[in-house]
Amino acid sequence: MSFQFNFRQQQIVELAKLNGRVTVDDLAARFDVTPQTIRKDLNDLCGQRVLTRTHGGAILSSGVENVAYDARRGLAQVEKESIGRHAAALIPNNSSLLVNIGTTTEEVARHLVHHEGLLVLTNNIHVAAILTPSPRIDVIIAGGIVRKSDGGIIGESAIEFISQFKVDRAVIGVSAIDDDGALLDFDYREVLAARAIIKNARQVILVADAMKFTRSAPVRIGHISQVDVFVTDRPPPETIAEVCRHNGVTIEVVPGFENADDDGDD
Repeated sequence: MSFQFNFRQQQIVELAKLNGRVTVDDLAARFDVTPQTIRKDLNDLCGQRVLTRTHGGAILSSGVENVAYDARRGLAQVEKESIGRHAAALIPNNSSLLVNIGTTTEEVARHLVHHEGLLVLTNNIHVAAILTPSPRIDVIIAGGIVRKSDGGIIGESAIEFISQFKVDRAVIGVSAIDDDGALLDFDYREVLAARAIIKNARQVILVADAMKFTRSAPVRIGHISQVDVFVTDRPPPETIAEVCRHNGVTIEVVPGFENADDDGDD
């Protein structure tokens, strides 16, 4: 028997699609109900795998379409900023770099602006805009179709561009990480570019916040075993950690989030 959402629950799902996440306090005020009522709604929605609980609220857990770009930028913003700073510190001056589409990779770019002697190739117009003013960083941007939703450059031209290079490092972001270590995303065209980036780098740095452990996406980029360093804000689930250990993937957890509670506010 299928689960029937009530009107308030339907509205909660629509708000989550629009904003990327919802919080108990905001929903209680919006619908003029108690926080306990909202927690029950969220638990029902999470039970149907429509949402996933986070501290103080919930996020969209899966689907065939990603959360809107502006909403993604606001999700785990502090965590992404810390991941970006940490990952940037792993990249030495005077090196070449491929950077793919994503709000977390953009945070890495923001912390690279004072590096020197970098050659950065990207299919992300936001990364190019962030780094172009830096006097000691050269930026080359892929040609192709610009996806209006987030400024990602996709298509065959972008893949051909990426395939011309062999760089020292790649910085990649993903939309989800499955329990078996699969790296997932939503747009097949974006995935093809990400695969080319992984293939054409000597070292691959994966940047992803802990929300990616709870979400799902329909298109497979590759596997975490193809990564050299994984920078995240919390220790990954044991299944993923074991895959990393078995394949020699270094996990770097940024300080300050290791013991944070993401299980809700009950």
